[in-house]
Amino acid sequence: MLDELGLKYRLVGHCGLAGETSRNEASRMLREVAERLAEGLEHRHAFARACGTILKSVSGNNDQSLAAFLGEIDYLTASLTTVLSAEMEIGARLQDDIKTLETLERGISAMQSAAVADRITGLPNRVALNRTMADLYEREEGAAGSALIMVDIDNFTDLNDRYGTQTGNKLLKKLAGLFRKSVKKNDFIARTEADEFALLFSNVGMQDAITIAERLRASVEDNLVFATSDKADPGRLTISIGVALSTDAATPGQLQANARVALLAAQSNPRQPVQAFGR
Repeated sequence: MLDELGLKYRLVGHCGLAGETSRNEASRMLREVAERLAEGLEHRHAFARACGTILKSVSGNNDQSLAAFLGEIDYLTASLTTVLSAEMEIGARLQDDIKTLETLERGISAMQSAAVADRITGLPNRVALNRTMADLYEREEGAAGSALIMVDIDNFTDLNDRYGTQTGNKLLKKLAGLFRKSVKKNDFIARTEADEFALLFSNVGMQDAITIAERLRASVEDNLVFATSDKADPGRLTISIGVALSTDAATPGQLQANARVALLAAQSNPRQPVQAFGR
């Protein structure tokens, strides 16, 4: 029952199960198609053998009666009818199978997309980030010249508790929109946790990365304002940011760990909400 719910709502943890189920169903259908085609081929072979037998009978028996000849023709006609009927049935079932396979293919594609997308913001998720970073480090030129920026929303849990998850989700969507406007075509952004985002920039040094991070922070604090019933609460969202360079990390995991260290330093020092690893 839990699996059924997970598949229905396309929960990331169940996408692999859905894909496996769909692939198994597709494999079963293809096996059945192969069996039907083999059966149709056997009907053809039987018809060919019948034709050969009758041809030998006619050519080798000049004294054969008309009744016997017509009987053989009737047998041949019945055999041909069986072949045609079987092929029509196979053709109809193949058309149905093609439609079913196309549906399965769309389902697998949807599940693959869901597995790497955040349901609330529509951004890529942590799985997608890990794949992107792995691809980055596998390139011939390596990962040099890239910067990973980790962003954490300050006190997001308290905000959700105070104003409700609906308000929190709206802010997440607005924040995702701001971040989308801040990245170029070849850059990457993901929502990696409930209150955390990651941005991967290419062809930037540390100074440029810090400038980008400061611009992101200012944009969020200037634009993300929400209504509150508490006069003491200004209703502004603030963020903490950690920056790390790929040149300081030999693996994707190390790059993420470095950015995490910088983010923790930023969270522990509200006066300096942007921190760079090793600086």
